[in-house]
Amino acid sequence: MRSFRLIALAWVCGASLACAGARPRAAPPEPIRITLVGINDFHGQVEPHRTPLKDGQVVEEGGAATLAAYVARLRADNPGGVVLLDAGDMFQGTLPSNLTEGAVVIDVYNHLGVDAAAIGNHEFDYGPVGPGSMARRPGDDALGALKARIAQARFPLLSANLRDAATGAPPAWTGNDGTSLLEVKGVKVGLIGLSTEDTPKVTNPANVTSLRFLPLAPAALEASRSLRARGAEVVVAVAHAGGKCADLSNPRDTSSCDLGDAEILSMLERLPPGTLDAVVAGHTHQTMGHFFAQVPIIETTGLARSLGVVELFVDPASRRVLPERTRIQAAIPLCAKVDATRGTCDGRRLRDAPQVRLEPASFMAEPVVPDAQVAPLLAPALALAREAQHRQVGLMAATPLVRGYTEEGALGNLVADVLRASANADVGLMNPGGVRANLPAGPLTFGQVFEALPFDNTVAVISLTGPELSRLLSLAYGNDLGSIFAVSGLEVTLERCPGHERFSGVALAGGQPLVSDDRTLYRVALPDFLARGGDGLEPLLRTVPPERIEMAPVNGLDLREALIAYGKARGGTLDAPALGRVHYKGVAKCQPVAR
Repeated sequence: MRSFRLIALAWVCGASLACAGARPRAAPPEPIRITLVGINDFHGQVEPHRTPLKDGQVVEEGGAATLAAYVARLRADNPGGVVLLDAGDMFQGTLPSNLTEGAVVIDVYNHLGVDAAAIGNHEFDYGPVGPGSMARRPGDDALGALKARIAQARFPLLSANLRDAATGAPPAWTGNDGTSLLEVKGVKVGLIGLSTEDTPKVTNPANVTSLRFLPLAPAALEASRSLRARGAEVVVAVAHAGGKCADLSNPRDTSSCDLGDAEILSMLERLPPGTLDAVVAGHTHQTMGHFFAQVPIIETTGLARSLGVVELFVDPASRRVLPERTRIQAAIPLCAKVDATRGTCDGRRLRDAPQVRLEPASFMAEPVVPDAQVAPLLAPALALAREAQHRQVGLMAATPLVRGYTEEGALGNLVADVLRASANADVGLMNPGGVRANLPAGPLTFGQVFEALPFDNTVAVISLTGPELSRLLSLAYGNDLGSIFAVSGLEVTLERCPGHERFSGVALAGGQPLVSDDRTLYRVALPDFLARGGDGLEPLLRTVPPERIEMAPVNGLDLREALIAYGKARGGTLDAPALGRVHYKGVAKCQPVAR
């Protein structure tokens, strides 16, 4: 009986932990929380987007100071556990950034404490340090401006699929092999940078002739294995390659994800499970906040309008991510003030609202206070920009000139006319991505012209036979993005296909067919970016004899200068060209364009 009582007492003590001398069992340690904060396609947007409202108020969206406030709040919520990543295209696109060749952006990122950034295609746009977007003189370094920004940055710029063409090795000037290894709350986090394989097609190809961009999946797999061999317990890709998922309501539902032009999703499908624990993506300016191939992936529309968050939880014993605990917050708007009724600062939604009452925004139950330390960082660049922004160019627009992108636009047609007239060519061709903003009616400033044509493209000419010109146009319109090139001197017919258009036929303006013999050549004026094979034109242009490609800038002009000269030659007024150069016909089935 006595032994039974001792056994019973021991059982009670073990269960209740109430007996004298009994030791309480330690609770299992909590998983380690790591907060990945992702931005992408910043494009020099250090200032907020400002939209005048009907009642005279101005609503602001995004910008560096508000971004800093959101990042600070996330850090306060998870001290020591935040990793801030940028998925590339940091610089090109605004006057403050372009006039400083991206230096003002690096100043901001250093202040924000960015941990790493992918090298985007537009990081190569500036070419050598100083005026001119490509090497023209002996001693010019086509990568000079990017190298200067890398030297300025207190964080690594990464691209694991970037190689020196001569050696096949990662370029020494990046200062890394495309990866970085951090310690976050005791967890070793490996970072892999990736650049879109299409970089030579979507920057000035002349600036990247010394480089090669390898396929993403093999480069990511090799880099992940290297990082894990060096002790990485979590591996994250920060990639200037993206996709699009229209519906953000359920991160586990990928049915809205467009797989037709989704470089990053294609990469994930090719990787073995466990290669990556998360992805911060960019390049496509489209939203994602989904688990794809079991990997959480985020992307925003860019331009400092929003950020994305992935929260990873790492088991302290196994040192592995607990996938069932992973949380995604996609495309969090960056607002200092919001409309009290609609809860947004998106000027595109508020500009036509009959009444807007702005009130301070809150984030994670705290008021948003823009970071006052950002303003001094921006001041020198903004002063340069103001001087350029308000400089009159001696032109006026008779009516608003709208750019168009997925449809024909008056401004695109005008730029195509400018190209054609500047080179005294038969045809003008303008890519829609080269026109970035509308021109308002009235007197124009350099800043307005710059915002419409921010890239330093020059006017080039190629001479093509009729069949070659048709092939060029089939490539231009066969991009699956629905983007519509602008033409001058031509009438183009497209087939309407699900989600995009396909090239069907072309005639000269007025309906005259192209001559199909090998002796008749048509002079085609286009931006040098296109003449070097950009935007998918390379398959045709590599077959054209070099003597038929004139890369020297026509009259030494870039596109902005050509537009201004064109307007002044016409009395100082830019008129909107009539639409109707692009025609459509419906078809039952669209065949893919052979490339």
